Amino acid sequence: MDPDGGPRVPEQRAPAGPGETGELRFSVLGPVRAWRGGKALPPGSPQQRAVLAALLLREGRTATSAELIDALWGAEPPSQALATVRTYASRLRKVLGPEGGSGAERPEADSGGLVSESGGYALRVGPEALDLLVAQELATDADKARAADQRTQARALIHQALGMWDGESLANVPGPYAETQRTRLEEWRLQLTETRLEMDLELGSHMETISELTALTADHPLRERLRELLMLALYRSGRQAEALAVYADTRRLLTEELGVDPRPELARLQQRILRADAELAGPAEDADQPAAVPRPAQLPATVPDFTGRVSCVRDLSAQLAGAGGTVMAVSALAGIGGVGKTTLAVHVAHEARPHFPDGQLYVDLQGAGGRAAEPETVLGSFLRALGTPDSAIPDSLDDRSALYRSTLDGRRVLVLLDNARDAAQVRPLLPGTEGCAALVTSRVRMVDLAGAHLVDLDVMSPEEALLLFTRIVGEERVAAERKAALDVVSACGFLPLAIRIAASRLGARRMWTVSVLAEKLADERRRLDELQAGDLAVKSTFELGYGALEPAQARAFRLLGLADGPDLSLAAAAAMLDLPPRVTEELLESLVDTSLLESAAPGRYRFHDLVRLYARVCAERDEDASSVREAALSRLLDFYLSTAARVFALERPGDRVVDDLEPTAHEGLSFNDRQAALDWLYTEADCLLACARQAALGGRPRRAADLLWAAKDLAESGANAKQYEGVALTARKAAHRAGDQRAEGRARAMLTNVHLVAGRYDEADEEARQATLLARAAGDRTTIPWADNDRGMIALIQGRFQEGESFLLRAVEASRTDGNLMREASALVNLSRHQLLVNQTEKAIELAEHCIGIYERIGVPLRLANARYALGLALTRAGRYDAALSQLDEALSTFGKNRQRLWEGASMFRMAEAHLAAGRPARAAQHAEQALAYGCIGGDPIRAAVLTVLGRALSSLGQTDRARVCWQEALTLFEQCGSPEADGVRRLLSPVSAA
Repeated sequence: MDPDGGPRVPEQRAPAGPGETGELRFSVLGPVRAWRGGKALPPGSPQQRAVLAALLLREGRTATSAELIDALWGAEPPSQALATVRTYASRLRKVLGPEGGSGAERPEADSGGLVSESGGYALRVGPEALDLLVAQELATDADKARAADQRTQARALIHQALGMWDGESLANVPGPYAETQRTRLEEWRLQLTETRLEMDLELGSHMETISELTALTADHPLRERLRELLMLALYRSGRQAEALAVYADTRRLLTEELGVDPRPELARLQQRILRADAELAGPAEDADQPAAVPRPAQLPATVPDFTGRVSCVRDLSAQLAGAGGTVMAVSALAGIGGVGKTTLAVHVAHEARPHFPDGQLYVDLQGAGGRAAEPETVLGSFLRALGTPDSAIPDSLDDRSALYRSTLDGRRVLVLLDNARDAAQVRPLLPGTEGCAALVTSRVRMVDLAGAHLVDLDVMSPEEALLLFTRIVGEERVAAERKAALDVVSACGFLPLAIRIAASRLGARRMWTVSVLAEKLADERRRLDELQAGDLAVKSTFELGYGALEPAQARAFRLLGLADGPDLSLAAAAAMLDLPPRVTEELLESLVDTSLLESAAPGRYRFHDLVRLYARVCAERDEDASSVREAALSRLLDFYLSTAARVFALERPGDRVVDDLEPTAHEGLSFNDRQAALDWLYTEADCLLACARQAALGGRPRRAADLLWAAKDLAESGANAKQYEGVALTARKAAHRAGDQRAEGRARAMLTNVHLVAGRYDEADEEARQATLLARAAGDRTTIPWADNDRGMIALIQGRFQEGESFLLRAVEASRTDGNLMREASALVNLSRHQLLVNQTEKAIELAEHCIGIYERIGVPLRLANARYALGLALTRAGRYDAALSQLDEALSTFGKNRQRLWEGASMFRMAEAHLAAGRPARAAQHAEQALAYGCIGGDPIRAAVLTVLGRALSSLGQTDRARVCWQEALTLFEQCGSPEADGVRRLLSPVSAA
């Protein structure tokens, strides 16, 4: 048995050592072959392989000479057929004879287990010696695992079974028997593939199966089960229109080819998709357990001393009770900060739980702060809580919102959206069906949230305020000083948060009287200091812990709290504290022990949000001068800038940009190889970008812009593009306010790249133009060639070929003058694209090959992939499709290794174009689907181009309804971005074109 519990699969191709002997092994699931130990044996002529195959497929039973003759030649054998069969058998004896083997043990046996008996032959092998028998055993085990609802194990076993094939069964074996068996084995292989795809869908791999199912339906257009699986995969991926189009294509094809209607199962699936049947939604993630609908229970704990708000509780409870019946309700609580919106909402939500038996979702949208939660991120979290596997969660906000509403259909779930920024943030997170409800809290009144029941929450009444204060402080202390207690709650403005802070402070100081607290709050100049923001009960705990720290610990606590990133690595913390890593680690671990710091992972540390705020209060209060705080942040910025510059230099050896970055006092980290450098960059992306943003806002826009430049690969990865863009905008604004033309120019150059990746070409061109003007004014020779290169590419995309060539030639000339070979090669790659666009295909090929040579000499795999990508485009235009696909495939592999997912998608798109031009529409459709799943450099315009190619491929395969759905979406995207490509898609959609 294998370690994973499956049957042992023989390693058929493992070489054996010299003179090694071993058991015979055979394969029929591919070319007919034989091995002894690890040594391949020559199977002989095609007819001799046919005899061997016939004997193997009888699984040890005797085949008479007549049966073998019929297997080889059918009804018309040659005159010497019997002698020929005997010759083949004799040769097989020699080939299969053991080196000291089994024939000596059994006199009746031919060498190697070939038995002559009853006028025929038999070849008896063990169950693990024939790949077919191993595959059958694996399939049987998979059926048993599936029957036991162990779907993950069943899928793994089926994968193993399918892995036994090495091409077409009985490849190139002649004869009618081989042809019949080949058909049988390939049909079984296809059935296993269908079973595996069914299990993929059962386990939530919907998006991943679309590409394969698209190719399989093209290869087997009349196989309805494949069409059914494709419809289900498309529907579960949020592509309902395409799923229905697959049915229409299938129905038309069956009518035209066979004169029949689709089978009932396919028709029922179409009707269920039209009804948006909730049972069609994706399964729960834990497929090996009995299927159970997840019931999230995410509500925070209600406070035990909840007080007052009787009318609001009654009003909101009635709304939620109605939603738990037959309607969908949205209630939005608005009011100033600290008025008790969250406390009230959580209390009401707990009261309403019986009306929502399918679960309660909760999220703090952080709308009151500067970093509000993104709806797509929240939807991802909600979908996971509702049982959707990561692989089935789409990328875009609209697709996630649609899947979220579909998942909630038929369920009764309460969604508490706390601390919302505005209605736009909330809308994608609302359920869309009856039986569900949403409870929203916000500082703004959401008059633009259609259908919402609005509740304006005011401060407490004096009676409610005094009751809350009493419940926290205690009846005895308040009763003794009732007037002073009324003075306290009055000074708090009857605001619940302020009352809790004051009461908690009093409760933590048993020696204080209520009058002491009232006297402190009577001083209006100090009142806000006495009522510091945050939960006082928690803050009191922080104060007690902080007061017990040693001086070195307290310094570390204060300074580390100044950083804006989500966490800190040990190396970053050491830089910020200006201490050796070993000493830093000891300090941080001691803070973890006091619960003032959390260890997110080995070597990484983070603050709870409230603890971070308290640490900053301590830093402002306890550090002697602001220069100490500024110096700590400066060291952290130096660490990120110097380390990112090292990553940049490893990724682009010879690029002179690193020589023109701001100098740093910290050396940063060193890396042994490119992969380690890239791992650091992507691991630290959030922290690095947060540091750049903090630097820009803190009066260091030049270093912030340079940090963005050193980390520019983050903009193209797709994973960090949005955050990168936001930081670049902040840096640009800060530089403009500071009058720093160099910093503003560089920030604009980085924004140019962001817009290019997203397909916003007008915005990209304007940023590059401004970057050039600012760089000239500042004497920044580094930025101008980069901007020219980008403007050249933009001009080519927009059809301004002469202008584009001019920009690119300027970039080449400036790069040569500076001796920047990397930048020169980048511009030359784009010039290759120019030559292609002006129909100078051979020149385009020559330029791309020249750039490949440059990058190979320098040794930069990722840039080499860009050049291969350009060469692939040119070779496709030249009609050299196989050569083009070879270049694109190499580029695809490199992009994947370097985490450039958008470039992977772009490569798949170009491979789809090449396959389509070569007359291979099934392969084209498969690659286009993969491109859609990955996304592409260029944003919506390129997605529209991918959909156009996919539609053309599907149309060539006879799937015209699905093709038209793709073209319609492509047309919408082209029209939205004002692309002239829209006219071409309109022609594809026209009745004349369809005819």
